[in-house]
Amino acid sequence: MIHFFFETDPNFSTSHDFKVSNILANDLLNVYLEDELNKLDLRDMANGKSQVEPKGKLVWTESKVSLIELMYALQARRVFNNGTADLKEVAAFFEDTFGIELGQYHRTFLEIRIRKTGRTKFLDSLQESIIRRMDEADEK
Repeated sequence: MIHFFFETDPNFSTSHDFKVSNILANDLLNVYLEDELNKLDLRDMANGKSQVEPKGKLVWTESKVSLIELMYALQARRVFNNGTADLKEVAAFFEDTFGIELGQYHRTFLEIRIRKTGRTKFLDSLQESIIRRMDEADEK
């Protein structure tokens, strides 16, 4: 153990002043470092970075028609930007996110609308899939 002269000088300090000051200094250093880490986390969140980085980019493997059906449903439900996002913004987001060119999505939507049966085939299949998954989880 290293001893300092001022530790033993009775006119300068008591027997435990140096130890207490080390503990207090370490506590202050800990608070400072935690604050700096929180600032970095907040800066990353402001830049759109999350703490959990995805392992790889997700690729849309269903049909474009299915993505367009989902896009229209989400926009109709007003789930983006408190309902203020228009269809063009939502389409641009989906194209950018999944790296897919949706083309004339308005025309595709017209084709979806004129289907004789199952106008929302993809959404119906989503509902069936989630219900099946819930049922399977309930059985376990």
